Amino acid sequence: MGEKVILNSAEIENIIGEYSRKIYDGISDKNNFAIVGVQTRGVEIAGRLRDCIAKISGKPVKMGVLDITFYRDDLATRGMLPSIKETRIDFDIAKMTIILVDDVIFTGRTTKAALETLTAFGRPGIIRLFTLIDRGNRELPIQPDFCGRKIHTTINDTVKVLLRDTDGVDDSVVLVG
Repeated sequence: MGEKVILNSAEIENIIGEYSRKIYDGISDKNNFAIVGVQTRGVEIAGRLRDCIAKISGKPVKMGVLDITFYRDDLATRGMLPSIKETRIDFDIAKMTIILVDDVIFTGRTTKAALETLTAFGRPGIIRLFTLIDRGNRELPIQPDFCGRKIHTTINDTVKVLLRDTDGVDDSVVLVG
């Protein structure tokens, strides 16, 4: 089948701008929220959302970074040692609204691990999930609250999110099938 571009750089920028407004408008306590990105590309997307929301609100927005490696339920079956990345949450998440950000939601297992990792830091009041892409094929009953684009894929397809700061190329989302 080959590769098909699902989103280009301008479309990704538009999604981030549009959802920054929706996310901010949906937060009831505008003084008690933070954005947390899931390593790796969720962190870059979270940073962009944070910057847009800071422009909308006129105030700095707290941001954290999660590495979910040790909370994955497939460590024993992956066949290789995981690469450990940074986890940084330098604020108290108790009773906060947390916007959890990842690039793609697929089976739901990464999100489950992210929720477990996040709640190891405390008990937020509300957690909302933003994903750039929802590719379906869920194994767990987890759905994003905010989703840039929903696409239909098979279990064997691959969705590649490429971002300028992480990958050193123009932003894009590519379906490989």
